[in-house]
Parts: sequence; C-alpha cells; structure tokens
Amino acid sequence: MSAPKNLSELYVEELKDLVSANDQMKKIVKQMAKKIEDEALSGMLDDAVGGIEEHTQTLRAMLADNGGADKSKEHCKGMEGLVAEARAHVIDEDVSDEVRAVAAIAQYQRMSHYGIAGFGTAKAFSDALGRDDDTAKLDEIVDDIYGADDFASELAERSVNLAAKQDN
Repeated sequence: MSAPKNLSELYVEELKDLVSANDQMKKIVKQMAKKIEDEALSGMLDDAVGGIEEHTQTLRAMLADNGGADKSKEHCKGMEGLVAEARAHVIDEDVSDEVRAVAAIAQYQRMSHYGIAGFGTAKAFSDALGRDDDTAKLDEIVDDIYGADDFASELAERSVNLAAKQDN
C-alpha cells in the first residue's frame, strides 16, 4: 500500500483502520462477555458486540462509497495492543470474578476511547471533505460509543468496584 497523497486517500485509510480495530475489538469483547459473571456487565458487553458489528457495517458501506472497498486490508496495530492487554488482564489472568469484572470495564473503556479518537478523526476528515452523509453517520457512531462508555463508568462506580475492593 502506498502512502496517501491527499486527504481523501488518508480518509479511506482511516476508515480501513477503523474496520480492523472494530473487528479485533468485537472478538475480544465477545470473549470477555463469556468470562464475566456479573449479569449487567456481561449484558453490556454482549450489547456492545452488536453495536460494534453495526458500526463496522456502516464503515464498510462508507468505504464502498469512497472507493476504498478494494482487497487491500489494513491492520490496526493500536487496537492489537489494546486487545493483547484485554486478553492478558481479563481472559488469561487467574483472578476473582469481581476483579475480572473491574478489569473488563477498564479494558473495554480503553478500547472505546481509542475508538472515539479514531471515529472522531474520521468525522473531522469527512467534514473537511464535505461528505455530509459520512459526517452524520460518524457523529452518530461517536455518540453511541460515548453512551456505552458512560454506562461502563456507571457500572464501575456502582457495584463492581466495591465488590473488588472487599476482596483485599
């Protein structure tokens, strides 16, 4: 893949990177949901998998509309690192269910914040390029991610952190 020559090409690369990030995040979030005993958190993670898939479908449609649906595949190394951290702290570590739940929230939020940065950047690019439909879709996705992040924060503040603290 050659370096982007203009903002349009950079925008397409950003969309491809987001597809890769979402694909990776969806897999690990699905695995995390299966390891969590707290029903509210497990349900939130299951819901997140569906949301991530919807966002990925939107990205793929946007790529097709912007001439980026070719065979070259981007691999998001940033999300790769976040997924490795999530796997280490939520899937692989031998910890109590409460500690695992707190770790899952932390790792989910790290991945979500990475997504907010990427989708926000793509939105700024689409806005600068005058792609109003893309901008509106990306704005909606950013709002969705913020909503899920807020809910994860509420879970962390309410019960899960308190239960983990008592395991000292």
